[in-house]
Amino acid sequence: MVVVRTDPDRSAGHRGLSLMLVEKPSDDGHAFDYRQSESDGGGRLAGKAIPTIGYRGMHSFDLSFDGLFVPDSHVIGGRAGLGKGFYFTMAGMMGGRMQTAGRASGVMRAALRAALRYTADRKVFGAPLLDCPLTLAKLARMGARYAACQRLAYAVARTLDAGGGRMEASLVKLLACRSAEWVTREALQLHGGMGYAEETPVSRYFVDARVLSIFEGAEETLALKVIARSLLEQALADAAPSAAAAAMAAH
Repeated sequence: MVVVRTDPDRSAGHRGLSLMLVEKPSDDGHAFDYRQSESDGGGRLAGKAIPTIGYRGMHSFDLSFDGLFVPDSHVIGGRAGLGKGFYFTMAGMMGGRMQTAGRASGVMRAALRAALRYTADRKVFGAPLLDCPLTLAKLARMGARYAACQRLAYAVARTLDAGGGRMEASLVKLLACRSAEWVTREALQLHGGMGYAEETPVSRYFVDARVLSIFEGAEETLALKVIARSLLEQALADAAPSAAAAAMAAH
């Protein structure tokens, strides 16, 4: 799925973008080089995975298009879809934010379970680390944050299914992803030095959680451009009837 400029008039801005389906053979490697046959256009599409500190199970690729031919039939929405690429992409963002909140909840759950197992097994001065009051306090706070984010994600998903909840999807994504960073950090902290070793799963949870606040809308954009703006618009809308009623009463 590629967002491309199909209107040569640059002044059209985002209204000149369309969404196209660019097909190529599947590839499991970290690099590929696909060349079309001459009958299909003779173009080329090459890609290389960008190394990242975490989230290595889902790579971002640097793509290079060279004369690649894509037929008109691959424009999403057909002729009516021309110029709608930006809007199609934005429409998919709500689902993307919800599934990212779900991923954040999942990594929190994994980190919490890993911390529970490790602190139960790890002995400090002859007693399990789990017996320490500070350990219990940390685990309780981690569990509370995870449970709150998970329940909120399910509630917002139901609201989205009913046709609402666009702002709330951004809100739960913001909260859950930031919480995942904190919960995985606490889990790593409870593992001590072993938490920093790549052989322990919690080290992966920690670096994987970091990118979630960037995926599907960076948290700063969500906070300022989506959540705050929506709350302000709602507050103004709620205040308008009261102001109108007060003006009528004055007359």
